[in-house]
Amino acid sequence: MADILDLDAEVVAEHTAAITAWLPVDHPRHVVDLGCGTGAGTFALLTQFPEARVTAVDSDVDHLRRLRDKACELGLADRVTTVQADLDITWPDLGTPDLVWASASMHHMADPARVLRQVHDTLAAGGLFAVIELAGFPRFLGDDLEDRVHAASDRRHAELMPHRGADWGPKLTAAGFTVEGERTLTVHVERSEAVGRYALTSLQRMRGTVVDLLPPEDLAALDALLDPHNPNGLLHRDDLAVRTERSVWAARKA
Repeated sequence: MADILDLDAEVVAEHTAAITAWLPVDHPRHVVDLGCGTGAGTFALLTQFPEARVTAVDSDVDHLRRLRDKACELGLADRVTTVQADLDITWPDLGTPDLVWASASMHHMADPARVLRQVHDTLAAGGLFAVIELAGFPRFLGDDLEDRVHAASDRRHAELMPHRGADWGPKLTAAGFTVEGERTLTVHVERSEAVGRYALTSLQRMRGTVVDLLPPEDLAALDALLDPHNPNGLLHRDDLAVRTERSVWAARKA
């Protein structure tokens, strides 16, 4: 999963930067990145807000190690603090941040309403909470086979992550926030070497999720698609691209 997160950060970096630039917040000094993964949001926030320091929170030790290593490589180690925590179990001491960022992490929470209330209590007065969520798993080809693979994946994830695809506006309001802005970004990144690696790695992971849900003929077709040596495979398709949407909610604590 860490490899996919790194590839996603590389491929959609321009869109992530557009989100940070859109946020209605001035010169935050302390930012918290909830569910930071390998640091896509963390480094975009450090770039957008050069006076800020970021506390990056994740439950995965490997993700945090990669993030720390990257911060050292970029000369940003003094502006980044990492915290390992499972937010479904315990809430760490995160200080009083001016901005909390949660990208593709809220739908993983077992009790997101509780986490929203905790974020509200943690933020400084007037602080901003940015929730960024995916419309779904990215599409790379848009053909019938990919549609069937996605349908199988959606059935599996509906059981595991019932909050994926939710409208977070009402949930934020219920937690005491005032929603000041909402937007949806359409992501369409044309074929490149990085897009190819991202698509191949992502669909390989998806195969593992749906292997028991696909009929044999679809599984065989998917394996042929994922074969890097197949001249008709994914990496040789002219229509290869990253296609998805990302929705953002900017919510203020009074």
